[in-house]
Amino acid sequence: MEKKLKLALIGSRGHVGYVFKVLKDLPELDLCAITSGSEEPADGLLQICTERGYAPQVYTDYIEMLDTEKPDIVSVCGPFELHAQMCCDCLERNINVFCEKPIALELEELDRIRAAYDKCDKEKVKIISMVGYRGEAPFRTAYDVVSKGLIGKVKMINTRKSYKLGKRPAYYHKRATYGGTIPWVGSHALDWIYWMSGNAKFKTIHAMHDTADNGGNGDLEMTALFTAVMENNVLASASIEYLRPAAAPTHGDDQVRVAGTLGVVEVMHDKVTLITADECKELELLPERGIFYDFARHLLYGEPCVVDAEGTFELTRACLEARDIADRFKI
Repeated sequence: MEKKLKLALIGSRGHVGYVFKVLKDLPELDLCAITSGSEEPADGLLQICTERGYAPQVYTDYIEMLDTEKPDIVSVCGPFELHAQMCCDCLERNINVFCEKPIALELEELDRIRAAYDKCDKEKVKIISMVGYRGEAPFRTAYDVVSKGLIGKVKMINTRKSYKLGKRPAYYHKRATYGGTIPWVGSHALDWIYWMSGNAKFKTIHAMHDTADNGGNGDLEMTALFTAVMENNVLASASIEYLRPAAAPTHGDDQVRVAGTLGVVEVMHDKVTLITADECKELELLPERGIFYDFARHLLYGEPCVVDAEGTFELTRACLEARDIADRFKI
């Protein structure tokens, strides 16, 4: 008998596209309900569903949706400042959570999610954040190189996240509703560090950021720098900014360099280069694999998932600590 899981969606801010990108490949999932998770109507989310042939029930209140539909999985892409409460409300009902990052905007909120998760049956209930770059071909390929030991013992990791500023919605203008550039943009770079270091925890963190010259976008930080020492003594850094020019061919410029005792692997412009004592070559990329597909298959059949709850909590903690440290470092 085919296994079936009910899926519900809260909001479309951020990366709900991770769900829709692979949903057609997951016939075991029934998209039963949606809501905006805010006072705004869910018209945009409903349109996305309709265009893809789905006809979910639409709710104005996410709590009512959770209690009425009793979904098995909820995608949380509501207002950033409500992520923590939404995660707690799902976990308290033993619902699996696929949440936009960061899953909390304050460390106290993260502690509340952790407490709710710790009360769950961890064999049945999971929570992960939407660190979707782990499924993209260049980063999967680089991780494969590192995990196979082709560059030896990892010693240093340097990352870069550069985005176009564009026109940002009003909620980006206030720390209370945005959360900060390090947790929003920088979370990807910090996740690469955590992942490529072998899931070593962040031991020592330093950071700084600056809101100057942000085009009237209020509290939004235009630039940030992050450095860390991991628990396995890997040294790491991240350069994070909204300075990518409008004429650039892509919205983002994402780069990773992992240096080890036997070589270096680099991700740049969607290409992966391996450099060792014997060769320097561009690598054939592994196929892309959606992290929501991984998550669903993990819940359905126990297959491995590239993201887990412990990594989600560690990444979120590092992002929020870095932002708070940067707040105290006055430029």
